[in-house]
Amino acid sequence: MMLRVAAALVVLAAPALAEQYKINRVIDGDTVEIAVDFLPDPLPPKLSIRVLGIDTPEKAPRAQCEAEAKKAAEASAFTKSAVALAQTIEVEIKSWDKYGGRVLGHVLLDGHSLSDMLIGAGLARPYKGEAKTSWCE
Repeated sequence: MMLRVAAALVVLAAPALAEQYKINRVIDGDTVEIAVDFLPDPLPPKLSIRVLGIDTPEKAPRAQCEAEAKKAAEASAFTKSAVALAQTIEVEIKSWDKYGGRVLGHVLLDGHSLSDMLIGAGLARPYKGEAKTSWCE
């Protein structure tokens, strides 16, 4: 068992290459769940991927105001639509996020960066780990 867990950690620590994955569901505008086959039992065969380099508004109940909750719903709907329309989905796994429950990575839909698509639509901001700016201003 420990050997399989170590093998899974090596996969996540290896240099990132974009690979094709199935997206099981969109959690919110900047987080998706992918199906994976490299995690050992009894871990579920899925990972939550936090799109690296962006921040989208928080959904209720974490939203700080109604405008943020509305924008979060728009970002989630945008991501769901973009995923549903994509012919190819690639994910480049980078590292565990600071909370440990998600993995940071880039999501490419038909070769286009999901983060760039969300920023272009005004539904995300560039984010490099600094203090976040409020969506309520």
